[in-house]
Amino acid sequence: MSPEEKYQQELIQSEKDHHTPTAGAMIGHILANLVIHQNKLRQIVYYVKGTERSFVQEKFPKLVTKENQLFDELNYLMLDEDEVIPTTTEEFTQYSMLEENGRFKYEMGDYLLMDVVKDFNTQLLFITRGITLAENESKFGLTEFLKQLYTWIKHQIYSIQSYLGHEVSEGLEEEEE
Repeated sequence: MSPEEKYQQELIQSEKDHHTPTAGAMIGHILANLVIHQNKLRQIVYYVKGTERSFVQEKFPKLVTKENQLFDELNYLMLDEDEVIPTTTEEFTQYSMLEENGRFKYEMGDYLLMDVVKDFNTQLLFITRGITLAENESKFGLTEFLKQLYTWIKHQIYSIQSYLGHEVSEGLEEEEE
């Protein structure tokens, strides 16, 4: 098969996997979220002002490095399972559920930190679904990794919420009407 034919076959399989959710499809979203999140974290590092600046300058470059490492590890685990991974900017943009915005860099520091917490929380939704799907498909390496990723993200939420003086779930719960 030619590279073009292989890629067309990949697109067909990807479309099918997203309509009947598979671990691979869900993890494609997780990978895309990690890429977009790294971009957002970098933007905050470069632009944050005010009292949050020292916290961000200390913590966020480490978060970017760790997310990059986790991204690579997860990609290799996917390849070990013969799963297709997103590799283009178009795919990352299409599969991510995190929102980027140029005005973001002008927001106040506490707003930026809370947005990071919300992004981590959004990522958890895909990770928990990915764990369930990977378990159902007996992809135990992926299951184990996603559980560790879940734990790491929960700790990041705790750390940032603590810095903000919030309870862990503050600002993340749906308000009752």
